[in-house]
Amino acid sequence: QVQLVESGGGSVQAGGSLRLSCAASGYTYSSICMGWFRQAPGKDRERVAEIYSEGGGPYYADSVKGRFTISQDNAKNTIYLQMNGLKPEDTAMYYCAAEAAGCPLVDPDYWGKGTLVTISS
Repeated sequence: QVQLVESGGGSVQAGGSLRLSCAASGYTYSSICMGWFRQAPGKDRERVAEIYSEGGGPYYADSVKGRFTISQDNAKNTIYLQMNGLKPEDTAMYYCAAEAAGCPLVDPDYWGKGTLVTISS
């Protein structure tokens, strides 16, 4: 069973930065798509960014392009989300997700428990 554990959430002021991490364990797939979703209170879940373990261009939502960067360390089975230029509208619970069938993450099989990001103005 794949387990995803997020870390790195917190509270910062607008314009600040945070780095989220998601460590995956328990899978034996040769390749996997991993990424980040977020959900703010009263809003729909949004696919923020994703990356494929075998390479290729990452995906970013228009709302975060130019500010967020997703990266991976395959040796550690970990992905990261570097978030710069944070805005109050980035406030949400951020979830790590993974899908062995590949990208895009339409309906991921695996989810982390989430980490809260709060941006104050």
